[in-house]
Amino acid sequence: MVSMGGQSNSRPKQDVSGESAPEASSHARTLAKLVRGKNIHEETLLATDYLNHFNEVIMLIGMIPDMPDCLEDAKGWKPKTYEDHFRDSAFVDKDLAILAYENAPARFREPFDATIVHMNDMVAEGILRIEEVLGEGNPDKLADLVRNISRNLQRFVDAASAIIHGAERAMDQTEIDNMLLS
Repeated sequence: MVSMGGQSNSRPKQDVSGESAPEASSHARTLAKLVRGKNIHEETLLATDYLNHFNEVIMLIGMIPDMPDCLEDAKGWKPKTYEDHFRDSAFVDKDLAILAYENAPARFREPFDATIVHMNDMVAEGILRIEEVLGEGNPDKLADLVRNISRNLQRFVDAASAIIHGAERAMDQTEIDNMLLS
């Protein structure tokens, strides 16, 4: 890079955290060593424990056709940030999980965060649709709807899990649309 005065203004390459590449890779290596054996992926610095938050609501939604009162529990479910999930959890290494997430490489964290946003939206929209269909009194329609919502949410949980385990991309909008139509 050349500055206005014609002098070189090159700086070391920086990662998303603003650290120079050598410092970032040293920092990443240190975190990878710290998370080893802690149920936090050494490369992505993400933990599958966060997905338990979504597994809970998928379970509640799945119970609604047989136990309609579970709708109130499902409606009580609220999105949680990664950090809030771990702060509120009994996860032994919760502080390390939060630190690791805050320093997760962008190539994993960005698609992971995008996937989580989609899941939060799907839960909210799904619960509204379930409530409408429940009011119609058609148990077969309700069961089909719940099955589709649960299946689609599980697909997103699987996509988030793949990212946690090293996949570097989220689904594109066409894949999301096709999944939701199936």
